[in-house]
Amino acid sequence: MAFLEHKKNVILLSPNGTGKTHLAHALGHRATQCGVKVRFICAADLMLQLKSAQRQGRYKEVLRRSVLGPQLLINDENDYMPFNDSQANLFFQVIAKRYEEGSVILTSNLSFGEGEQTFGGNTALTSVMLDRRMHLAQIRGDSYRLKEKRRAGIMTTPLPTAQIED
Repeated sequence: MAFLEHKKNVILLSPNGTGKTHLAHALGHRATQCGVKVRFICAADLMLQLKSAQRQGRYKEVLRRSVLGPQLLINDENDYMPFNDSQANLFFQVIAKRYEEGSVILTSNLSFGEGEQTFGGNTALTSVMLDRRMHLAQIRGDSYRLKEKRRAGIMTTPLPTAQIED
């Protein structure tokens, strides 16, 4: 939990099914056991909430309460829906406003070099995220669901050894 004390951010990158969301949940659960206020939300839902708040004139209130309020914000699935320019700008604001205020855990199936695809081709956002004291963990290996299929004899290709790279 030292990353929380130092207000550092964590990015978990790996293919589908390798445990990013599970690990993010586990870190969030441990943080709550330490008395830390945590919010878990997928990227699409976060963008919907922020866009809706903008339309209703409640953006600052929602940003303060939902994004800046928790000490740890876990933002899952940052790759299923590429952000348009407006969403990329909102996400940039989330990261920028939380900088040195609280920690963020992001999960994605993309390698970090592919991050610009998610953020509407915004190279500045990708650079800022790297600059904002992010700790990057890339998890390599097969999906746990695929491993179970192989064990059951449904699939026959060999499994690679999973690795976590810092």
